[in-house]
Amino acid sequence: MMTKTKINIGSLRSFPVEIGQSIKIGDEEIAIFRLDNNRVYALENRSPHPKGGIISEGLVSGEFVFCPLYDWKISLKTGEVQTPDEGSIRTFEVEISNENVYITL
Repeated sequence: MMTKTKINIGSLRSFPVEIGQSIKIGDEEIAIFRLDNNRVYALENRSPHPKGGIISEGLVSGEFVFCPLYDWKISLKTGEVQTPDEGSIRTFEVEISNENVYITL
């Protein structure tokens, strides 16, 4: 059984609104997105497209991010690609406490 670890990744203010930011924790590269409602999402920082793409460089629209290379629309909540495209990326649990942002790996 894998142990989950909660990690403080910084203050809420350190993440720009609607601009992805990439962080690295161990071998994991994670894209962090803060929306204008201060919700924060964490996803694997790689497009599900077979040729890849860096998700943190994508454009945010509502609760979706668009892959910067292939324009695939990906849910920030679930990591699911919207039809007609297919695929998904991993998401990570995010918690905000006392203006600090934590993700669970």
